[in-house]
Amino acid sequence: MTRFASPADLSSWAGMCPGNNESAGKHGNTRTRKGNVWLRGALGEAAQAAARTQNTYLGERHRHLARRRGAKKATVATGRHILEITYWITIRRVPYQDLGPDYRRQRVPDPRRRIDHLTRELLALGCTLQITPPAA
Repeated sequence: MTRFASPADLSSWAGMCPGNNESAGKHGNTRTRKGNVWLRGALGEAAQAAARTQNTYLGERHRHLARRRGAKKATVATGRHILEITYWITIRRVPYQDLGPDYRRQRVPDPRRRIDHLTRELLALGCTLQITPPAA
């Protein structure tokens, strides 16, 4: 892994990063780059296997992305994430530790921001609310 300065370099070599199709400030929909065909295939299979797992960080991340971007794009993104995790594990020589399915929700910097967001969503759906702020 010392050949690659960063996980982004490794992802680029493997062909797991998106192409850059921009013209007049508009970003077009592009294919991923050409890269190592065997590695891309293995990462795609690993990403699909990770997508089917329950109670794991990668499975939850894949489902989150698939809801927003679609299953195929989520598979490529999950494969790239697996490759980046592999890079850091190899560089640091540490065992893999799963972050857990609720890792993203635990990292909310300000709970009031989440409360405001959920309040706006419920009001948009026509609910009436009585909100009591959490005890600090």
